[in-house]
Amino acid sequence: MDTPLWTQIWTTASSEFSDIPDIAELTRVFVRLLVAMTLGGLLGLERELRGNAAGLRTHMLVALGAALFVLVPLQGGMEVADMSRVLQGVIAGIGFLGAGAILKSNGREIHGLTTAASIWLTAAIGIAAGMGREMTAIVSTLFALFILALLRKLTHNRNQPKHEDHQ
Repeated sequence: MDTPLWTQIWTTASSEFSDIPDIAELTRVFVRLLVAMTLGGLLGLERELRGNAAGLRTHMLVALGAALFVLVPLQGGMEVADMSRVLQGVIAGIGFLGAGAILKSNGREIHGLTTAASIWLTAAIGIAAGMGREMTAIVSTLFALFILALLRKLTHNRNQPKHEDHQ
């Protein structure tokens, strides 16, 4: 006896949603994507508080997308050694996104290089999280926040004009 049509449809449709077969894999996917999104959000928040166009949502999406680009092939059984082609594509694509953050004004001044670099780094952090290297992603984010926040204060103070008393 043949399987009823509705049973075939149900079986086929449910198999399309079977890429996460158990709670362990669901937890792994959830944690990796959440870590990527959160760390991207921290970098984006710093950029947004500085008034940059590429802020919280942009950085979160870049990190989430980068994590997904490596997580899905790993779920599909791609060997880490074969991941180089995926990484090349992500890196090239992020380069174009970062280039959009760079503006040249008055013929001389260039703005947005730090934001472009933070978008690039955010993708790398997302890749690390997506590949299951969450602690590496966290440490990298802490370094980035140090560079963006603390070193900004140092360079900002250095570039301030000095007021000297002339006698």
